[in-house]
Amino acid sequence: MLTTTISDFRKDIKSYLDRVTKNFETLIINRGKDTGVVIISLDEYNSLCTTQHEVSSRTNEKRLDSAIDKLKRGSSFQKDLIEE
Repeated sequence: MLTTTISDFRKDIKSYLDRVTKNFETLIINRGKDTGVVIISLDEYNSLCTTQHEVSSRTNEKRLDSAIDKLKRGSSFQKDLIEE
């Protein structure tokens, strides 16, 4: 996780954004006492949105919990993907 001030961010914006996108870093820009902005890559944002969607429905949450339980009990199986 990176932290900087708005002034330093302005001075080297390209470098900061390159680190966020290439290294999946999270950047926090402090804007005064107890305020700030968080910058994440688009890939990270999309991943967070997908995760939020998956756990937002009770049905999906139960399905995921069941899959985790099966893995812990060792009652899961492996399946090969069909490539076309």
